Amino acid sequence: MTIDRPRARNALSPQVVQGLLEALSQAEADPAVRVLVLTGAGEKVFCAGGDLGQMGEGGFLATHEGRRAYAQLLSRLQGARKPTIARLNGHALAGGLGLVLACDLAVAAEHVELGTPEIDVGLFPMMVMALVQRHLGRKRALELVMTGDRLSAREALSLGLINRAVPAAELDAVVGALAAKLAGKSQAVLALGKRAFLTAEDMPFPAALEFLASQLSLNTLAEDAAEGISAFLAKRPPDWKDR
Repeated sequence: MTIDRPRARNALSPQVVQGLLEALSQAEADPAVRVLVLTGAGEKVFCAGGDLGQMGEGGFLATHEGRRAYAQLLSRLQGARKPTIARLNGHALAGGLGLVLACDLAVAAEHVELGTPEIDVGLFPMMVMALVQRHLGRKRALELVMTGDRLSAREALSLGLINRAVPAAELDAVVGALAAKLAGKSQAVLALGKRAFLTAEDMPFPAALEFLASQLSLNTLAEDAAEGISAFLAKRPPDWKDR
């Protein structure tokens, strides 16, 4: 899935948000699609966030519904049944950083910068903050959203905001290898495990353990669990049925 507005720094217009929601639905419904990769057109910007030039168009209520649509996109991306990878060809700022954090994994070119600069135009990264505070400790999260400072790809990597920072020439190869690795797993088990991860994330520790024990019991009933164990014992590659 590509945000294709390079002249507008791949900003998130209402049309882009709706297009991404539709593309996500189509990809999830297509059995041939096993991994979703989200990127931006061009080589400079992955996504610069909301389109400030369109802010307020259509009236207050319409603008509010547009913000709710972006929040829905973050939720849909994070909860996608299929694995998602953000391919950062360029800077990921404001709402663009939200897209990165909503994806399961992220790979960035080394020249990329990430941040929430909304404070510099008198705004606060409200919805993005829900993801930032789940990825970072309180002090670092507050510093990021309150100062608007940009992080280098290497800094973002050290903080756990992305998985890889690579030379731009290697970006496609690294993303491709990661996607291929995920595509080779049981899609049913990946979906079950991801849903369990997200559910347990906001639970108290004892409740999380109890919940995850039940999910492991459910996992053992999957056809692919039986196939995986049989393949391991027989020293052969598993033949996943995604069930």
